[in-house]
Amino acid sequence: MENALDTAVWTALTTRHSRFAIGAGQARRFDPNVAPFAAAFDASPQSLSDLGDLLEDGETDVYLLQRADIALPDTLTAPMTAPGVQMIKRRAGAVLPTMEGIIRLTEADIPEMRALVDLTKPGPFRARTFELGEFWGIRIDGRLAAMAGERLKLPGFTEVSGVCSHPDFRGKGLAAALSDFVASRIEARGEIPFLHAYANNAAAIRLYEKLGFELRCEVNVAVLEKSAA
Repeated sequence: MENALDTAVWTALTTRHSRFAIGAGQARRFDPNVAPFAAAFDASPQSLSDLGDLLEDGETDVYLLQRADIALPDTLTAPMTAPGVQMIKRRAGAVLPTMEGIIRLTEADIPEMRALVDLTKPGPFRARTFELGEFWGIRIDGRLAAMAGERLKLPGFTEVSGVCSHPDFRGKGLAAALSDFVASRIEARGEIPFLHAYANNAAAIRLYEKLGFELRCEVNVAVLEKSAA
């Protein structure tokens, strides 16, 4: 069952998030307004050809995120690659102080959510990323101080994502509280929380370990470009 996490993007696009999928054959991508991720079924010539066909000429900023080594067709390049980690919640985490004021974010909050993401860079967040799952936040003095939410959904699993705190409000434990809150809601539905982080983000990895997440595997991240014909 956990093997589906090796190809989390592909599995999400062909199961619980299929309504957001573009493509056919052996490659899919999210609607670009929802998320920048794409995936191929495997590294076969047909899968790679189908992946290349998903991008428009001159298109940039499309992500691959997978356990397997990155393989690309001749039509694509990867100007940025990075190692990452995939973590899964396998145990109870540390007991955190009760955090007051956690609220469900709505479509009206999207401009502030995107502004916070642009400032803190927790990962890609597009105009319709909000539709992937629940997002929760904490406001301080009327400002969106921190948020966390859900991204990739697979059968039995949901990803915790979009975790960020405004620099003016760091050091208050907001990111930890929201991450734990979102993970708890996922578990309450009978699902297993998982997440991704860049391998060099030691602070985030320590936080997630404190919350009961454990390293499952290393993953590969690549940002793709398609050369103009």
